[in-house]
Amino acid sequence: MVIEDLLDLTIKRNASDLHLTVDYPPVIRVDGRLSNLGTVDLTDEMCENLIMPILTDTQKNLLKRDKELDLSYTHSSGNRFRINIFYERGHLAGAFRLIPSTIRSIEELGLPPIAHEFAKLSQGLILVTGPTGQGKTTTLASIIKEINELYSRNIITIEDPIEYIFPKAKSIVSQRELEQDTLTWENALRSALRQDPNVVLIGEMRDYETISSAITIAETGHLVFATLHTNSAAQTIDRIIDVFPENQQNQVRSQLASILEGIISQRLLENLLGGRVIATEVLLATPAVRNVIREGKTYQIDNIIQTSGDLGMITLEKSLVKLVREGKITLETAQSVSLRPDEIIRLFK
Repeated sequence: MVIEDLLDLTIKRNASDLHLTVDYPPVIRVDGRLSNLGTVDLTDEMCENLIMPILTDTQKNLLKRDKELDLSYTHSSGNRFRINIFYERGHLAGAFRLIPSTIRSIEELGLPPIAHEFAKLSQGLILVTGPTGQGKTTTLASIIKEINELYSRNIITIEDPIEYIFPKAKSIVSQRELEQDTLTWENALRSALRQDPNVVLIGEMRDYETISSAITIAETGHLVFATLHTNSAAQTIDRIIDVFPENQQNQVRSQLASILEGIISQRLLENLLGGRVIATEVLLATPAVRNVIREGKTYQIDNIIQTSGDLGMITLEKSLVKLVREGKITLETAQSVSLRPDEIIRLFK
């Protein structure tokens, strides 16, 4: 058994992920559900023989030093995988995420139409949020695809690792991968301003340094896209502000109120009709939203979203109820995903 064979099965079964863990057989995830590939449990030696051959000497040294490693890998079929190699209980393990070979459009993903407007912007901050594995990178890729195809822009992406490869179109797209093309997020973000960008995509705003840099780049007249692991628009704003020391938070509120253009918070759910389906919450930075951010009254954001549907905003609950009515998810699934399950019942009646 070699890794190419397992990845080949992952592709043929239309799985999103492959997991290699000692004492378990190889496991794939299809439409959100885990299933075993065979019945033979992996041993320490088997995991090492599957994983180590795909690593370069530099990557092996990084794994030895850090005990974990992110990388991308191209299968013989041309399909690409985002990989995280790590140790658990002293054993080598790996999680392989299949990256679709084509970048789907905003319509094909079922994203709200407002995503087209985000692609037209010349400056500001657009955030795509949600838990791990909810399609945030795919959503950003579809918006960048539209910019690349319709406009003449200089697009810089900073990723860990690079996932989707953008084909040559109207824009220039320079994709930078951590470790391969730059040593740190801080260096890459600092350098981005010297690379004459129109658009900067930051794979993940993960800490004070990346959040601070994203704000600076957006403030200096660029369009910035980034992801964040938060559950809602209101939580996203609180998370950004809470990263900063207390004596800087008022200033950051003012900065964020000025540069934020929109937040898409999303969930991927198993579609009863086959495949997966997306549910979204959308916040747009209207004058009312900017004022609420500036004054630190983020608890009012949910109410603003609820009452601003005519502007293109949508609550997650309204999105979920629409999917229930279309027969794509069950009412129980909608309630389990929502932060306000009672609101699901109210809207459904």
